[in-house]
Amino acid sequence: MRRLSMVLVLALCGLLALAAPVAAADKEPVKIGAFFAESGPAAFIGTPTKLVALMVVDQINAKGGIQGRPIELVLADTEGKPTKAVMAFKKFVNLDKVVAVIGPTRTGTGMAVKKQVEAAKIPTVMTVGGDPVIMEGKHGKMDFGTAKYVFKAPQRSSIAVKKVLGYLKKHNLTKVALISASDGFGRDGARWIKRLAPKYGLTIVGAEQFNPKDVDMKSQLTKLASKNPQAIICWTIGPAGAIISKNHNALGLKAPLVQCHGLPGPRYIALAGAAAEGDLMPATKLMIYEQLPDSDPQKKVIAEFVELYKQRGYAKKYPINTHSGYAWDAVYLLANAMQKAGTDPDKVRAALENTKGYVGVSGVYNMSPKDHNGLGEDSMVMLEVKDGKFVIAQ
Repeated sequence: MRRLSMVLVLALCGLLALAAPVAAADKEPVKIGAFFAESGPAAFIGTPTKLVALMVVDQINAKGGIQGRPIELVLADTEGKPTKAVMAFKKFVNLDKVVAVIGPTRTGTGMAVKKQVEAAKIPTVMTVGGDPVIMEGKHGKMDFGTAKYVFKAPQRSSIAVKKVLGYLKKHNLTKVALISASDGFGRDGARWIKRLAPKYGLTIVGAEQFNPKDVDMKSQLTKLASKNPQAIICWTIGPAGAIISKNHNALGLKAPLVQCHGLPGPRYIALAGAAAEGDLMPATKLMIYEQLPDSDPQKKVIAEFVELYKQRGYAKKYPINTHSGYAWDAVYLLANAMQKAGTDPDKVRAALENTKGYVGVSGVYNMSPKDHNGLGEDSMVMLEVKDGKFVIAQ
């Protein structure tokens, strides 16, 4: 009897030993690369984007992760530099063995890694503003290659441009001047404005460029003012937008200044000061979510995001702006796809491409093979700076 008991005990131990590796394998983390501009000129966007990504991962893991497996973010700092972004992506693929990636922060770094993404066939949800990362084929003299594995969470530049042009048309402001940054984001916006303006009955009476690091753009604005525009559109992100606003005000220009979707946030008003009064810009609903009707499906999601963001203490150092929700949406888009399809990159890519009705912070996403963003004009609102605050523009 004692011998039989010993045999049973040994057999049970053997079964447990065999089962242990399987259980451990089931709980192996799902590795997702995440690279943002944590330092450099775009750090004011990249650092809080990283913090939001970590916040979302904690929330998803607390609810069981992806098919019972926790998400592990493998982080890297691009410094806002294309070469750094490429190096980070290669490390994600070759050493870290990630199954997907989110980021980077800037359009230029996104374009730098686009070919790498396509070659590695790793589904990547970018948090950049420009369209080129998800554009394909030749457009004029530009060849954007393929974007089968590239997606992006922020609205396309073309959507933001349509929102702006539609607003100007509605207010009979048909003679428009353009001032844009010479970087990838600025060129992308300018390209869309020039292409779409005629469809809205608008005429571009003048166009000027500036370096994003410039500290004075009065000469460009003076040239544009000589063309007697009814409105001036500026396409840039970062401090340059506030400088344009100050220059616009200092020159006493009457034509309203319309900024792009990359600027709405407390930092813009803080940097531009009183000069920002009356400035217009398209933005996500995040900026005015409390003014949304309760019937809007985004209101509850945005409220949850804002509450978590504040609980973490992020709002004190990084006040909520239009960029704040992009990482939330990027991570959830990937997690939802993996929850359905597992972690095989090709299956994740297909699931992302077929995302329908995902209600995010930045909008309700409906993707397709021809649209790897999935947001329309209805995901944006036009804002005006009034009494030092953002309000819905009339």
